[in-house]
Order: sequence, then C-alpha cells, then structure tokens
Amino acid sequence: MKIVLLGYMASGKSSVGKKISKRLKMNFIDLDDYIVDKEKATISEIFKEKGEIYFRNIENKYLNEILSKNDNFILSLGGGTPCYSNNMEIIKEKATTSIYLQGNVPTMVKRLIKKKAKRPIIASLEHDKIPEFVAKHLFERRFFYEQAKMTIKIDDKTKTQVAKELVKLLN
Repeated sequence: MKIVLLGYMASGKSSVGKKISKRLKMNFIDLDDYIVDKEKATISEIFKEKGEIYFRNIENKYLNEILSKNDNFILSLGGGTPCYSNNMEIIKEKATTSIYLQGNVPTMVKRLIKKKAKRPIIASLEHDKIPEFVAKHLFERRFFYEQAKMTIKIDDKTKTQVAKELVKLLN
C-alpha cells in the first residue's frame, strides 16, 4: 500500500505521517526531505538559487521516482505539490491511497503563526495579513486537494488524534 498525505502547510502531513508509519509498520518518506537529500540543498536554498520553476520540476521528478517504487510507504507531500506539474494525476494513476488533511482557515492560521519563522512563504508577512493569505491559498489549492481519495478533518484535533483516526480508516 502506498499512502500519500497531502494538504496545506502546517496541516500535520509529516508529523501524522511519522505517527501512522510507526503504527502501521511502514516506511515514511517526506518528499521535501527526499529532495533535500537528492539535491544536497535545503528547499529555501533551491528556491533562492535556482528558482521555483526548477524546484517544481525536480519535485515532479522525485515524486514520480518515489511512486514508481514497489515498496509500501507513507509519503508526505509539500503543500503545493498536488497543484503543479500534473502531480495530482500522477498520484491518482499510481494506485495510491491519497488522504487530504483538511484544516479550516483559522486552524491553519493558528498553526502557521506558531511556526512562522520556519515558513519562508509567510515569514515576511505581518500577523494580520496571514489569514487573508491562507484563505486565498486554500481557495486556489482546494480543487487539487479535494481530488484525494479520502479527506480527514484536522480542526480541533491533536496530531495523535488524527493519526489514530487515519489508522482506523486504513484498516
């Protein structure tokens, strides 16, 4: 089984993915970490030095590479991954179980403000500008996210609660 977790920044894709990988005894892969390992540069460095188009191209290449493996795994994507380079079509074609970790705007804003410094895309925004940014982004990306086979709501839940819920869904 190939499980692909997708959703907006700070929806818990990596944290929840690690938790369910332990419970299901499956390998966990974080696409961003995979890219960093292959490219020998951080995501921020890749964006800064080579640009977003280069990043989106290699993101697509590595997504294909991972999904072509015969292994069972849990893969967490970057927030934008499903929205570029026909990545959502690839995810649907490769016999994966895709799961959208869906959070509403207030949930995502609260989580992002806590880790603002670690999120280059919002680091320079004033706190009062983040809700509008998140609402616009979620609206633009919803079309892609909602193509996942399953959706799990994350609002008012801990990452452990979301993981438990997902394990039940998958068994």
